[in-house]
Amino acid sequence: MRKLLNTLFVTTPDTYLALDGENIVILKDDAKLGRVPLHNLESVVTTGYLGASPALMRKCAEKNICITFLTRTGKFGSRISGGTSGNVTLRKKQYRISDNEAESVAIARHFIIGKLYNQRWMLERLTRDNPLRVDVDQFKQIFSELKKYIEEVRQVEDLETLRGFEGQAANRYFLLFDQMILQQKKEFGFYGRNRRPPLDNVNAMLSLAYTLLAHECTAALETVGLDPYVGFMHQDRPGRASLALDLMEELRGIYVDRFVLTLINKKIVTAKDFVKKESGAVILTDDGRRKFFQNWQEKKQEQIQHPFLGEKINWGLVPYVQVLLLSRFLRDDLDGYPPFLWK
Repeated sequence: MRKLLNTLFVTTPDTYLALDGENIVILKDDAKLGRVPLHNLESVVTTGYLGASPALMRKCAEKNICITFLTRTGKFGSRISGGTSGNVTLRKKQYRISDNEAESVAIARHFIIGKLYNQRWMLERLTRDNPLRVDVDQFKQIFSELKKYIEEVRQVEDLETLRGFEGQAANRYFLLFDQMILQQKKEFGFYGRNRRPPLDNVNAMLSLAYTLLAHECTAALETVGLDPYVGFMHQDRPGRASLALDLMEELRGIYVDRFVLTLINKKIVTAKDFVKKESGAVILTDDGRRKFFQNWQEKKQEQIQHPFLGEKINWGLVPYVQVLLLSRFLRDDLDGYPPFLWK
């Protein structure tokens, strides 16, 4: 149980939410895990399977406190809200900004600045920790290039240029990805990003992890009432959660890439966990997927200190906190959207 930005997150499995006076009570096996006053809550997000009492749902609806139910893996299930909600105003603001390129760029460049900043941090840390196992000069060169791209992005005024800088920076970053693989080099060589379908072991894991992160960003956007399908940088396309893709940009390297590298470098996954189809596509075996999902869930439970809030949270809550910060910016409660800048 964790309260952040007037949102109560209940992540303990098999919990039941009940009402006691003007308080929400979290129960597990008839034991009280916590008690939170309703008067200072805007929303509740729970991953418990047991649900909430009708009395609590009615009280929250009366007070315009939204309750969002997620699966244990973070997939959006349902949301309960009252008859009136500020979410309509929030979505209308989102749609207006999405139709205005200048305003869209003003937000989208923060997503890309966060992405490049976090990739630079990854390269710097790897160089510092493994100076004899990587080409230090090449790492420093691209580290410097990413810094220049950040300065360029700060000045960008149109989406086409922003996308161009992001693509160029991504190409430079992935030039070093193979060197970040320190173990099992023969089985996990990386020769470039490929997808639909992934053609090697590394890309198979990257694609799966990016998909999981996109789903979690979509669920996070649903919790605050933003439309995951209307983005600021990624263009609208039927069936594509454009805003979720925008949001996950700053988390790709620090959340997904590091996770995949850890699985390889710690030999948690090995070559036997993959199979190649007749089409050339490479996928995880059933055992491989089980290991992958187990470690993904464990990763989400790791505690970090959020760089903007200065509070300790689980990695799995990072997308939700960033969505809350984005919604606060859209409501003019913050002067700007603070991207997740890992240190």
